[in-house]
Parts: sequence; structure tokens; C-alpha cells
Amino acid sequence: MSTRPNQVWQRTASTDLWRRTVSQIPSVFGRLVYLSSLRDNNSGQYLHDGLISVFGEEEASRALAISHERSFLEWLGFNLEQQKADLDLYLSAIEGSKRRLLDTWLKLTPYRNLIPASARDADRNLYLADLELLLEILRNEYAVSGKDRSA
Repeated sequence: MSTRPNQVWQRTASTDLWRRTVSQIPSVFGRLVYLSSLRDNNSGQYLHDGLISVFGEEEASRALAISHERSFLEWLGFNLEQQKADLDLYLSAIEGSKRRLLDTWLKLTPYRNLIPASARDADRNLYLADLELLLEILRNEYAVSGKDRSA
């Protein structure tokens, strides 16, 4: 299949978002954190000034919602070992006490806000069960050494 030199690559909000931002985040869990942070908790709309200025509010929000759902389903497609490795990768970039972070997550459950609105109940339940198990495992791992493993 050949491409013509004059052929224009059609830029979409989804490809722009992926190419410029989402693909730069090394962990899938990190992508969930990032994409969910762009969702307005009152309206459910996703807001990203750069995408909105180029593609408009509706297309930008749709692209972000699709990327959020894809990242969520990608993470769910991992087995527990892969999820743990991905979560470890995400946590490795966070400074401070991992033990405190994990304890806080287990108490305040901010990870519940990472679920896309479009997620099916079965997927929500699987995500929560897997993540809560992984958080307990990680919390125990960080407590085993008897010292704060914040690195």
C-alpha cells in the first residue's frame, strides 16, 4: 500500500490525545489517574483546554471518554501479576511514603473515581476487587521490612 506525498494525515482529537499525552504515561494505571482527573465530577464531561481549543468541547470530551474507557479495559485485561507490576510502576513515580499512600487509599478509596462512567457493573466490581486485593498485598509488602520504603 503506497501513500501519496500530497495525502494529508487527518488529525482527530483521539489521535492527538494519544500521540501527545496519553502514550507518554508509562503505566496504564497512571493513564487512568490522568484521564479521570480531566473529568468534571459534577457534569461527567471531560475537560482539556488544548483539545477543546482545537477540536471543540464535544469532540474533546468524547475522545477523552473513549481513551478513559480503553485504558480501564486494558488494565482489566491484565492478570493480577501484570496489574501489580503496572501499579508498582505507577507508585514508583510518586514521592513520599508508599505505606502512608496505600493506607490512605484503603481508607479514602480515591481509586473508585478512576472508573469511567460507561463501565459495566461487572467490570466495576472486578476492578474494585482486584485493586483492593493489590493494595492490601502492597501495603503488607511495604510493612514487612519494618522501615519506610519510600523509594
